Amino acid sequence: MGNNTPTADKDQVFKDEIKKVSDFKFGSKVASVFDDMVSRSVPFYGEIQRMVAELATDFIQESSDVYDLGCSTGTTMIGMNEFVPDNIRFIGIDDSQDMLNKCDSKLKEAGFKRPYELRIADLNEGVNIQNASVVVLCLTLQFVRPISRQKLLNTIFKGLKPGGALIIVEKILAEDSNFNRDFIKYYYNYKRRNHYSELEISQKREALENVLIPYKLSENHHILREAGFAHCETFFKWYNFSGIIAVKNKI
Repeated sequence: MGNNTPTADKDQVFKDEIKKVSDFKFGSKVASVFDDMVSRSVPFYGEIQRMVAELATDFIQESSDVYDLGCSTGTTMIGMNEFVPDNIRFIGIDDSQDMLNKCDSKLKEAGFKRPYELRIADLNEGVNIQNASVVVLCLTLQFVRPISRQKLLNTIFKGLKPGGALIIVEKILAEDSNFNRDFIKYYYNYKRRNHYSELEISQKREALENVLIPYKLSENHHILREAGFAHCETFFKWYNFSGIIAVKNKI
């Protein structure tokens, strides 16, 4: 995104063999290399961030708040900062204090001037959303337990101002399960092109198995409509990755 974004350290979290791979956690080790990890692991990540910022700009309302749920290291906020009005406050929420620390330092290094607040919270336990015109869930909903997702979306819908938007980026399952194997194959080829080894790919897959639970694109659309969003549209799709915007009706 912006030229002021600091360069990330190289992701080597799964480079060496791990005897017993534990569930993936967003601790200090991951936080320190997260920007490199996500840019090499998510196809068109830079373009997705630009699209999120553009979409947000068209739905942000004066003197409102913009929430980034699962804000990680702040890349989405830095991207939106270049487009949105000055009288908007950003609120970043994450369940990892290590991520929030990295986010805060990155915002300061990027010369962030607008008001912002960083909060630690587990989205599975609920979240407080108020005065929001835009809420972003960028590669976040997939880490929320399935039993908690509908409640989270209901809360977001309630906290959005009329005409506000929820922007979601997710890893997804194919609508037809016959394509899942192929899409995963193409995805791992993408990771190989970005210089991840077979060991790194397999160990990260094992670490994510119990914590990243994707839905089909249609299932994500369904729970958004169940939450009350009248207008839902897919704005990005690459094999098993997608972006969705959902808009709350104006009164």
